[in-house]
Amino acid sequence: MSRHEFDLVVLGGGTGGLVSALVAAGIGARVALVERARTGGDCLWTGCVPSKSLISAARLAHRMRHAGNVGLAAVEPDVDFQRVMSHVYEAISAIAPHDSPERLRGEGVDVIEGEGRFLDPHTLEVAGRRISFRSAIVATGSEPTTATIPGAGSADVLTTDSFWSLTERPARLLVLGGGPIGCELGQAMRRLGSEVVLVEFADRLLGKEEPEAGALIAARLSAEGVDVRLGTKAVEVRRPPGGRAELVVERPDGERETIAFDRLLAATGRTPRTSGIGLEDAGVATEASGAVIVDETLKTTSRNIFAVGDVTARLPFTHVAAHHARVATVNALLGARRTVDETIPWVTFTDPEVARVGLTQAEARKRWGARAVIARSDYESLDRAVTEGEGYGFALLVGDPRGRLVGATVAAPAGGEAIAELSARIAAGDRIGSVSSAVHAYPTFAEGPSRAADDHLRRHYGKRRYRLAARIALAARDRLVRD
Repeated sequence: MSRHEFDLVVLGGGTGGLVSALVAAGIGARVALVERARTGGDCLWTGCVPSKSLISAARLAHRMRHAGNVGLAAVEPDVDFQRVMSHVYEAISAIAPHDSPERLRGEGVDVIEGEGRFLDPHTLEVAGRRISFRSAIVATGSEPTTATIPGAGSADVLTTDSFWSLTERPARLLVLGGGPIGCELGQAMRRLGSEVVLVEFADRLLGKEEPEAGALIAARLSAEGVDVRLGTKAVEVRRPPGGRAELVVERPDGERETIAFDRLLAATGRTPRTSGIGLEDAGVATEASGAVIVDETLKTTSRNIFAVGDVTARLPFTHVAAHHARVATVNALLGARRTVDETIPWVTFTDPEVARVGLTQAEARKRWGARAVIARSDYESLDRAVTEGEGYGFALLVGDPRGRLVGATVAAPAGGEAIAELSARIAAGDRIGSVSSAVHAYPTFAEGPSRAADDHLRRHYGKRRYRLAARIALAARDRLVRD
C-alpha cells in the first residue's frame, strides 16, 4: 500500500487543473483537486467565455448599424447593457456544469475546497488538513497586473476580472493597454455604445503580432470610432472635485494631455498567481515575475512537482493550459518524458480576427536572412470576403529556405478557423505548397491562406530552372503519347 494518500494532487481548478485531474482519474489514479474559490478558472468566469459572449452581442449591434450596406434598413440598436450582461452570465451558467465539482466527483476526483499551501515536496495543507501525495501539479493560473499609475486608487480602476461586475455601460471608457484584451473589449464596448479611448505606450497595437496586423486593427478600431492613442504614456490619474476622473498622458511629441473618462479599464497584462502557496518549501523555484520555472516536460525544480498553464512563463492561453495538463499528468504519473508541443496557435478575437502560429516574418529573417520564404494574399479580392462585404485583411505564410511552413498569420474574418489547418501543417513538417495543393471548399474564408500558397508557387516555379524542367517534362510526355 502506498504511503501517500494521493497519487496526484492538483492545486488550482482552472483549465489546467481540471484537465490534469480528469486525465489522472481516467487512468485510475487517486487524485485530489484543491481549489480556493470556484472551479472553472479565469477562462470560464472572467476570460474567454464572458468576453466572447460580449463580443457576440457587440457584433450583432455593429451589423444592425450597417445593414444599409446590403439594402436593409440600418437601425441604431437600443442597447440594454444589463440585458447584455445577463446574456454573458447565461453563457457562463450554461458552461459552468462542465467544470463543476459535482462533475469532477462523478469522474472520481476528490475535490477539496480551501487555500492550499505546500509544506514540503510531498505534503499540502488545506484548511488545517494535511494531504500527502506522490506527485503534484501547480495550476494556480494568473491574476491581472495591478495598475501602478499614481492616483489610480481614486478612480476605482477596472481590471480584466472586475470588468464583468459592471451593471451600467460607461459613457466614456478609457482602456489602458493595446494588447489582445484591450483591443477586444475596446472594440466591443464601442460597438455597444460607449465612447472609447485606447491608450497604448508602444507605437503599435498587438505588439507580439505581425506589425501589419497591428496596423490593420488600429485602422479598423479608428474607423469604428475608437480614439486610438499610440506611443502614449499614462502619467497619472486625477479626479477634480465634482468632475470626471482624468488621465494625464504624455504624447509621442512629449506634450502632456488630459483625457476625461467615466471608467478606466487596465488591460496591461497578467501576473502568475504563486504568492502564498509555499512553493519555496516544496523546492519549486520561480522567476522574478513569479512564474514557475519548468523544463520541456513541465517538471519544476522539485522532481515530483510539475506546473501547467498561466502559472508558467509559457503562452497564457486556455488551450495551452489544457495541452500542458495532458503532458504533465502523463509525465507525473507514469514517469514519461513527453515534451510540450511548441506549435501553438492563438487568436485575438477582434473584428477582423488576428490568428497566428509559429514564426513571424521578422523572426524568420533573423534566423535565415533573405533565404526565408514569405507568401501572402489579400482578402479584398477573396470571393467569400466580397460576398460578405468584408474585403479586408490578409493571410501570410512563412517558410524556411526549403519552403517548409514554419509560421503563419491570418488577420481576416474567420482567421481563427483558418489557422487550425496551418498549425497542423507546421506540426507535420509540410511545405507551403501543400496548402495550395489541398482542395478548399468554395467560397470560404479558408481559401485565403491557399491563395497565399498559390502566390508562392507561381513565384517559385516561375524561375528559369523550373520552367526548363517543366518544358522537358512536357516534351517527354508528348513522346510517350506519340509512341
